[in-house]
Amino acid sequence: MTAPESLRAPARPPRQSPWQGQASVVAMVALGGALGATARYALALHWPAHPGQFPWATFWTNVVGCAVIGVFMVVITDVWAAHRLVRPFFGTGVLGGFTTFSTYAVDIQKLVDHGRPFTGLAYLAATLLAALTAVWLASTAARRVLKRRQP
Repeated sequence: MTAPESLRAPARPPRQSPWQGQASVVAMVALGGALGATARYALALHWPAHPGQFPWATFWTNVVGCAVIGVFMVVITDVWAAHRLVRPFFGTGVLGGFTTFSTYAVDIQKLVDHGRPFTGLAYLAATLLAALTAVWLASTAARRVLKRRQP
């Protein structure tokens, strides 16, 4: 026996998957991340950090990556109406894969493990300070250059 139609709960609309419509964004982040991580890995192979020494490759990767993020964000927010997949591909993917918090943390631990706690602390502070400064300087410089180019 079924309930009369007036007593039935209203039909719910079918649920949409949170992934629906996001496949292209996820694909662009993945592709960009693969490219950025490959570039970072190549840099680390070219400029390896020896045990107990300051990890210059990771330091400069993060600083340069942060500077590029600063310029990129100015360009796509102030100048260029970029395609909706540019930010996920380049900003999140390429630059997110290129810069690395995990290697930074592992490098600090390695320095401490090799009896270099002060170098580890210096690396921790220097990377944070240099990365934040790089974003600020790069975005400020990009805005100034762009203002000069405007009529």
